[in-house]
Amino acid sequence: MIKFLPQLINLFATLILLLSFAMISQRRIVSLINLFMIQGAALVAASFLLGYVTHQPDLYVSGTLTLVLKVFFIPWMLHRVIRKLNVRWDVETLLNIPTTMLVGIALVIFSFSLALPISRLSDSIAGGSLGIALACVMLSFMMMITRSKAVPQVIGFLSMENGLIFAATTVTNGMPMIVEFGIALDVLVGVLILGVFMFQIREKFDSLDINNLETLKED
Repeated sequence: MIKFLPQLINLFATLILLLSFAMISQRRIVSLINLFMIQGAALVAASFLLGYVTHQPDLYVSGTLTLVLKVFFIPWMLHRVIRKLNVRWDVETLLNIPTTMLVGIALVIFSFSLALPISRLSDSIAGGSLGIALACVMLSFMMMITRSKAVPQVIGFLSMENGLIFAATTVTNGMPMIVEFGIALDVLVGVLILGVFMFQIREKFDSLDINNLETLKED
């Protein structure tokens, strides 16, 4: 059974990458939040499996933090925000869906090429997943760039943080505990601030399109 665990970790890594592709092509915000929640669950499963294989208890703590924040609390809060703001769709994107997918494929190829020499230096059991983690970061960053609404940009930021955590987990078998707690606190505070920011944008412009911020002028 144990010899199949590395393949199972790679399976969850592939699922995380596929979910990133699904997120960049998704225009329904409710579905986007649900995809982010599933991605968080896959990250939790990968952390728990890697912790079991490597006997690193820190990974269980990291997985538990991700479970509480990324699977339960943040998706619940985002669903509550979009219900209050009455936001369901994000139709205003800089690129259409086919072009977005082509750019995404190019970013994945670039990420694997960039990560290959580094992953060879890692002695982690899942070190080969670094390319997937870097690709998730790239795809999430592209989603932040190509979306004009505030909510998808927030989800892109959170998904990018998922990729960074997955990279640290797979390459180094986990980060120091104080770093994990610091990142979790930063993400929580950041989401709360962004939630207030979205309400302020909606109140000022009656829209969540951040392009409206360009109309602000200094007195």
